[in-house]
Amino acid sequence: MENLFSSLPLIIGILIVFFGMFFTVRQQTAVAIERFGKFQSIRHSGLQIKIPIIDKISARISLKIQQLDVIVETKTLDDVFVKIKVSVQYVVIKDKVYDAIYKLEYPHDQITSYVFDVVRAEVPKMRLDDVFVKKDDIAIAVKREVQEAMETYGYDIIKTLVTDIDPDAQVKSAMNRINAAEREKVAAQYEGDAQRILIVEKAKAEAESKRLQGQGIADQRREIARGLVESVDVLNKVGISSQEASALIVVTQHYDTLQAVGQQTNSNLILLPNSPQAGSDMLNNMITSFTASNQIAEKMKNQDSKSKS
Repeated sequence: MENLFSSLPLIIGILIVFFGMFFTVRQQTAVAIERFGKFQSIRHSGLQIKIPIIDKISARISLKIQQLDVIVETKTLDDVFVKIKVSVQYVVIKDKVYDAIYKLEYPHDQITSYVFDVVRAEVPKMRLDDVFVKKDDIAIAVKREVQEAMETYGYDIIKTLVTDIDPDAQVKSAMNRINAAEREKVAAQYEGDAQRILIVEKAKAEAESKRLQGQGIADQRREIARGLVESVDVLNKVGISSQEASALIVVTQHYDTLQAVGQQTNSNLILLPNSPQAGSDMLNNMITSFTASNQIAEKMKNQDSKSKS
């Protein structure tokens, strides 16, 4: 029993050494093995064996694609300070894990330095509006420069993106005011065009209405004249003279007018003579006017004939 207890530490040590020989490496991960401080090998995913105590895992590094966001503050050609956010997607090259572990200690700092250098070299050549338009050109320039530098250290730059451009607050406010003014100007132009079109169309409609109204009045008077001629012809056939027929028609129309005016409750009434003599008086006045007009025309015709002879 005493021998068992005395050998127990030895057994435990053997078990520790035995299990210390085995270790696992996770998927998309690589580890560096050193022996007495000197690089021995690179191990990838799966169950691996090392010599206990002699070999040790010095570093683990991920082989997944990673992203680093870098915010750079710089000035444009038109003296506007702007913050630009650049996202760099990078990955450790599987065949260059040794370089990634032993050649470069702080890859994030190295990438950040190159991004700052490129952005501050490119953006000051552009105006603020061009920065927004040519952000892809900035991203390409960053990728080209960082790719060339980081490949030496075992890193591959997958893609670079300019994800945000943030000008100074006062500049953004001014840009918003300019955009708002431009939009109001365009809106005013459209409203002016619309008003002008409405005025033109309204004028055309009124002109067409007047034309049709005039045509209607002319047609109405033409039909009235034709009706009067037919009425006089009918009365002449029954032995009534033209003068008597005209008087009868005038009197009839006079009373028809009075009746129509009386039926319009909301109209402005015009008071006309309504005695039995009214129609006859109007007819006599018309005949007198026609007679005087004919006499003047006949006299002027005779004077023209004498002057020619």
